[in-house]
Amino acid sequence: MLPDLTLTSGGQFGIYIHVPFCATRCGYCDFNTYTPGELGGATPAGWLAALRTELALAAETLPGRTVDTVFVGGGTPSLLGGRGLADVLDAVRDAFTLGWNAEITTEANPESTSPEFFAQLRTAGYTRVSLGMQSVAPGVLQILDRVHSPGRAPAAAREALAAGLSHVNIDLIYGTPGETDDDLHRSLDAALESGVDHISAYALVVEDGTALARRVRRGEITPVDDDVLARRYELLDGWLAAAGLDWYEVSNWSRPGGECRHNLGYWNGGQWWGAGPGAHSFAGDTRWWNLKLPAAYAYALAEGRLPVAGSEVLDPDDRHVEEVLLGIRLRDGLPTAVLDGAELARSETAVAEGLLRVSDDRLVLTDAGRLLADGVVRSLLG
Repeated sequence: MLPDLTLTSGGQFGIYIHVPFCATRCGYCDFNTYTPGELGGATPAGWLAALRTELALAAETLPGRTVDTVFVGGGTPSLLGGRGLADVLDAVRDAFTLGWNAEITTEANPESTSPEFFAQLRTAGYTRVSLGMQSVAPGVLQILDRVHSPGRAPAAAREALAAGLSHVNIDLIYGTPGETDDDLHRSLDAALESGVDHISAYALVVEDGTALARRVRRGEITPVDDDVLARRYELLDGWLAAAGLDWYEVSNWSRPGGECRHNLGYWNGGQWWGAGPGAHSFAGDTRWWNLKLPAAYAYALAEGRLPVAGSEVLDPDDRHVEEVLLGIRLRDGLPTAVLDGAELARSETAVAEGLLRVSDDRLVLTDAGRLLADGVVRSLLG
């Protein structure tokens, strides 16, 4: 059960849809996803029926909200096909009113896309697609257990743009064991040559419980050290800036107007409903999360109840920590007005150390500060 939700008026409101299906599991992934042999009888059709019920209950819980952004993530949403993703968006429309200029995004695995798939997305109303490329270097893809061919992601991006989708993102991962600077440069060049207006790039993190972590534990591969990761980030940032893409969040770059509005909603303290197994939501001062197993998720909804696994109410201190943690990562920076006296004093130290600069009464990470963003947050909060 959820506590009573006191909604914050105004601000962005988004819908996140979690698709839990994957054809195979990537070695580095610790997301709430399931391959066919792990589903325990759950099916995409059953998931969609349960999703429709959750969205209807969501609209009853948060009446009158207009949806500014929709983001379909996973998992591998493109396994649903263009028609299946159209059905997902129809389920959102049946429960909520979409804003006239709503941003509608889906993630996609390049191997499960085609020109017809992208045409179906555009017809359904999607405006943006995010493609998981990670790299074009075969050795890197092998370490990551990625199944797509090196050239497929850039080809898919061109198909998406040709179909009329307004914005296309490519995800990159840097710092995979065995990756070279040249591997990274070729991957970025391939992404940029496809014409995308957004790049997300993340350092590889070895998460506990993943196949990659087990390989590291057995000594089969050695993680890349922090100095190499920092240098790769600096290389990426320089190459992207030269190509006309500016950073607007520590791990995200875009051409003007290509920023992901849905993710900006998260970073700027907006509200959202997360639907699907394991999805997280936030409204008012309350955060909650759904049951992870698709079968348990569907069973709860079949009984007419929200599939909530747990919740927490954030107090003012919690909200403040999140505002600093998220706001400092943005190019627009963090308003100095949100900091107390002790935090302002600590920010002066970070400015003196060259990690922050002050611009129009906002604290903005310097290039050096972006490499140490988490540490800057810890120093500000004391």
